Parts: sequence; C-alpha cells; structure tokens
Amino acid sequence: MAAPYRLGLLHGDGIGPEIVPAAVTVIDAAIARAGAEPFEWVELPIARAAIDEHGTHTPTSTLDALAGLDAWILGPHDSASYPLPHRSQLNPSGTIRKHFDLYANIRPAKAFPGGDAVVPGTDLVIVRENTQGFYADRNTHAGTGEFMPTPDIAMAMGIITRPAVERIARCAFELARRRSKRVTIVHKANVLRLTTGLFHDACREVAGDFPDVVVDDFHIDAMTAHLVRAAGEFDVIVTENMFGDILSDLAGALAGSLGIAPSINSSDSHAMAQAAHGSAPDIAGQNIANPIAMILSGAMLLDWLGARHQDPRLTDAALRIERGVAATVAAGTSTRDLGGTSSTTYVTRAIVAAIR
Repeated sequence: MAAPYRLGLLHGDGIGPEIVPAAVTVIDAAIARAGAEPFEWVELPIARAAIDEHGTHTPTSTLDALAGLDAWILGPHDSASYPLPHRSQLNPSGTIRKHFDLYANIRPAKAFPGGDAVVPGTDLVIVRENTQGFYADRNTHAGTGEFMPTPDIAMAMGIITRPAVERIARCAFELARRRSKRVTIVHKANVLRLTTGLFHDACREVAGDFPDVVVDDFHIDAMTAHLVRAAGEFDVIVTENMFGDILSDLAGALAGSLGIAPSINSSDSHAMAQAAHGSAPDIAGQNIANPIAMILSGAMLLDWLGARHQDPRLTDAALRIERGVAATVAAGTSTRDLGGTSSTTYVTRAIVAAIR
C-alpha cells in the first residue's frame, strides 16, 4: 500500500546533511507513536550538490517534483560560498518560496527549562510576510528590486501591497486565537509612512474581524528593546519581511539559541519546514550541531499537515515532538550552544527515547 503522505527531503549545505536526517528520525518515531502510517520520503537535489550535478542550485526537476508532494523539509544553505554566477542569484530557499508563493513565514521562539535562555519565559511567534517588503530578491515578478543606475548609486525598492498584508494579518490573527489572543503589529510608520504605514493600517483593518484578539503596535526599533527587556510579555508578532527576519533571530537568541529556532514557510496549499538558522559551515561534519530547530520545524510541518488534511494523528505527533524536545532539554541533554556537551546524534536519540 502506498504511503498516505509523501514528503520532500532537501538536505542543503553545511550542517544540513546532519540535522535533516535527525529531523526525519524524530518525525518517523513520532508518527509511529501517534498511530499514523509511515511517510514516504523523497530525496531531491538542492544547493551546492545540485550545482555540481545539475549546474544549478535549484533544478527545475526539483521544483516540479516538490509540486507533487504533500510538503517538504529544506536544510540550510550556504549560498555565499557558491561559485559565480550562482551566489549572485536568488538562493535556494528564496527560489522555492517565490516559486510556490510561500507567503507566511512562521517563526516561534520558546524558551525551554534548562535551555540557558537569556529571557526565561519567552514564548512568542513571529509571523513574517515572506514575499514583499524590503527584500529585493523576491519582491518583484522578474528581476530584483535592487539596482544600480550608476557604479556609485545603489537603490532598492520596498514593496507593500494591501492584499499581501491582509493575508499575512489574517494568518497572524487566526494563530493568535489558538494561543493567548494577542497580536502585536511591528512597523516603522513614523518614517516609512506610506509603505509600513500601509502595513500598519491594513493589519488594523483586519483586526476588526477578530474582536476577541487584543491588538497593539510598536515601531521596529522600540520592539527590539521591548523583546530584550520583556520577551515573555508578547504572543504573536506580525511584521514585514526584513523586520521579521531580524526580530526572529533576536527572539531565537533570547529564548536560548538559534539552534532551537524553528520555522515553517507556507501558502494555502504548500508548506516547507526550514530552521531559522544558517548552515554553520565552521562546524559541519563534527556531529555537534544542534538538531532541535530542524526537529521542531518538522513538528510545525506535521501540525500544518494535520490541519490541512484534518488528520489528528499528525497533530498528535507534532505535540509529541514538542514534549520530547522539552523533556530532553530539561533533563540536561543538549548541545554546546545551550550549555551542554551532547552530540547531534545523542540529542536526537534522547528525543526519540522521550517520544517513545
């Protein structure tokens, strides 16, 4: 009998070939414990290995195959090290996000007991608009929003559209209803009055459809200070592309480490698990990378699949992973970024044991 779910597997660069298999091991254990049938994993070429074999970091064949799968996992990439012209092009993650219009980048930051958090009690989610804003590599249909009219002048466009803001705002408010029913809008409307002003205003208009959710807003510069001072006071934060990228790295560090910072990129029909951190080439192959961010990204993917297919077994499996990770860290098993001494494989095995 064919597997009910087929998931793409994209290992990426650096520590990707270590942490992506770790996530698969944990996911397989969780879905088995939840009583779901095994997934079919479909490995596809991506990143530097794909350049060497196919002449491009994201082959058309990979994109075509992803379209026929239920979801997929992407490891980190090290596009800055690619040879020209590949490193000057849209990177693998951006290529996939743009191709499938993965407009919602959901990035939780949650401190674990025993996890060496800078701000204990941090438990928030940053909802990042993923297709526009000031990220020039994905805010236009063709070409990029960054250009140089002369060798001495560089310009970039920041693009905000009402439809894009409305759909990410609805995503944030719907998520808040599942949590503590509070949304914080982050913008810079005192300076970028038209662009982030539109972002702020459109979010406030969507808020009218969610009268049970408390709403406030902060300028991006003030928000960085508020997170450092009292990250535990925030629940769901919605913001544009670049602001969300910056805030999520800060929030991950406040929660303990970028090594525990997961994320999912999704549209209404596709989803991709991707840890918020990079490929860490300096520690690649040493079996010391923290697999938790990738594992928790996999849990988020299970939760998305469970909701999309109304399959409570997958939702249950996602919860089992979250609890298994929390129990493992609380027991003192962690990699060195969290103050521990355990290896990638040891942490993975400990999480699997906690799930079972």
